[in-house]
Amino acid sequence: MHFSSAFLPFSQLFIKMIHSELAKEIVRVSYLKGEFRLRSGQISSHYFDKYQFESNPLLLKQLAKEMVKKIPPNTEILAGLELGGVPLATAISLEVELPVVFVRKTKKEYGTEKIAEGFDIQGKKLCVIEDVITTGGQVVKSTEALRNQGAIVDFVLCVIWRGRTEDNSLEKAGIQKLPLFDMEELSVWMELS
Repeated sequence: MHFSSAFLPFSQLFIKMIHSELAKEIVRVSYLKGEFRLRSGQISSHYFDKYQFESNPLLLKQLAKEMVKKIPPNTEILAGLELGGVPLATAISLEVELPVVFVRKTKKEYGTEKIAEGFDIQGKKLCVIEDVITTGGQVVKSTEALRNQGAIVDFVLCVIWRGRTEDNSLEKAGIQKLPLFDMEELSVWMELS
């Protein structure tokens, strides 16, 4: 594979990126100010355009390397949530050679009519993979659907937890969140942007 010469200095930035540098780069490429409606329906003055870090192969690879460190022991399958969790789960899968399933927001209405595409999840320990979580509403719905299919799901691993401490919908659903970054850590770099 050949990258343009303009891309090479950028690629060298990621060779040995430490956690705080990765946080800074996430903010640099994806943080936006303005007025944004979130999936939860909340209005926010800041937003992370997650596809900016998920579509960059070098940044995605570095995120996967960091996220691997947080995968719970005994995880058998990674479950990437539609749409943003899919590239992350795939990249992590390539790092640790764990199988991955792709989880739809709603069950497919045709063909196999599956909610999770890929490996059989019956009786398997899954770790849900998501990009940005604010309230966890979609994570709870998807986890419930996976559990209804016989999967064992206790954890969600995400890049950014932007929720508040008192947001406990995940906890109530028996899901432990494992964020790579929270807003406190990212806010240092957000203030500088």
